[in-house]
Amino acid sequence: MAKQKKKRDKSYKGSNAAVARPSVTRISAVHRNPAHQWWFDHKRVAKPVLIATGVIAVIVICIVQLIQLATGV
Repeated sequence: MAKQKKKRDKSYKGSNAAVARPSVTRISAVHRNPAHQWWFDHKRVAKPVLIATGVIAVIVICIVQLIQLATGV
């Protein structure tokens, strides 16, 4: 079996190499009240939790209404 050739792991830095673009960090300086700042910081977790809570509440209300219709209360 022939010996495998070593792969190149060094980045190419020649004249026609791809130019590395600088990363841009955007910062927004906004004065918010504490409640809005909490929402801004925890939005990623809070939105799915609120949506799931709303869906569960609607399902529970529907089930309660069906039980009330079935029992005739």
